[in-house]
Amino acid sequence: MAEITSIEPQVKDKNRCSVYVDGRFYCGIKLEVAIKYHLKAGMHVEKSQLDEIQLETEKSQAVDKAMTHLSATMKTERQMRDFLVKKGYTEAVCDYVIEKLQYYKFIDDYAYCRAYVNSVSGKGKRAIEADLFKRKASRDAIDEALSDFTENEDDAYSLLQKYMRGKEVNKINLLKGYKYLLSKGYGYDVAQSAVEKFDVEE
Repeated sequence: MAEITSIEPQVKDKNRCSVYVDGRFYCGIKLEVAIKYHLKAGMHVEKSQLDEIQLETEKSQAVDKAMTHLSATMKTERQMRDFLVKKGYTEAVCDYVIEKLQYYKFIDDYAYCRAYVNSVSGKGKRAIEADLFKRKASRDAIDEALSDFTENEDDAYSLLQKYMRGKEVNKINLLKGYKYLLSKGYGYDVAQSAVEKFDVEE
């Protein structure tokens, strides 16, 4: 059994408290719930018992918080789970909320990745892949979204034109332009093609 070592009021929400188990933060719950279940420091409990208490009393509130978090932009499953964990929800509550959101298609890593790929410009495949990893999309969703993606050579050329604006057209600057395109995630062939086209036209 674990021991509740302290229960402290939360600074940002006076109606909630933080429960510490064995000296470490475990979850956040409403003060009224802590009182209802007679939770107090020094009490020995199973962590699963705390999970059940929070799931029973706060799952609806957790869903509401998740929906508010989604109102601004789409989120990946991992982003939403991290958000809920930071709010002090246990794994059981996080699982419940994620399942609800996925059922109603409010979160969908595959749709998220497809939408991102279709909206982004001025970046190559590797950069887009890195962006999606930063957003913690699933590996399978990223691979599917990029499976039919073809780097736009015109976009790469336009990006190079902007980079070279005001610069002398010589081997050194063209090499820097080539490296710049690589840094934007474009493949070697696309970057090389853009540089050669620019060199010829200029």
